[in-house]
Amino acid sequence: MARLSREFYAQDTLEAARALLGKILVRRLDGEILAGRVVETEAYVGRCDKACHAYGYRRTARTETLFSQPGTAYIYLIYGMYHCLNFVTEPEGEPAAVLLRAIEPVAGIEAMARLRYGDKPLTAYRRKNFLNGPGKVCRALALTREENGLDLTGDTLFLCDCPEDAGLSPFPAAVRERVVTGPRIGVDYAEEARDFPWRFRLVKEE
Repeated sequence: MARLSREFYAQDTLEAARALLGKILVRRLDGEILAGRVVETEAYVGRCDKACHAYGYRRTARTETLFSQPGTAYIYLIYGMYHCLNFVTEPEGEPAAVLLRAIEPVAGIEAMARLRYGDKPLTAYRRKNFLNGPGKVCRALALTREENGLDLTGDTLFLCDCPEDAGLSPFPAAVRERVVTGPRIGVDYAEEARDFPWRFRLVKEE
């Protein structure tokens, strides 16, 4: 399976956050492939961003992973109940990452639905709100702090350019989309950084 290289993650975090849109995230779990198309990201850069956990190069047990080599999974827990997956970017020692905010399901949908909703049916409402938040994505992919520090160029969790690179069926005819940028969500505490337009979304054209 072809996957994004470490050099991809080593690029500028804002460029990586935009470039990740449309990529395929693959999680191999119990012999099954769970996959989704990245449709929303946020960038966090420790050297200048008060919303970043490692702002000002602050190293703690929680943030140590942010200083790892590019292409490392940084997973943390918020509110004591939701996990968030981030992709470490830039050269090793620079605390920066891209938060995965949302994906569209590509493969393993039934397994992801069980992980998200248990035995409840995948109604229209649940389908609409299936994977449209970082905590929802992690739950559907069974990602917790246990997976913090995973190598994104390995076999357990990785990204690739298209479904075929993961051995999956190609998409049908492409739908026209555009990239929308704006402020990140939930960072009102971050003073001037709360207004940084570092959230990137794919929006389908009418």
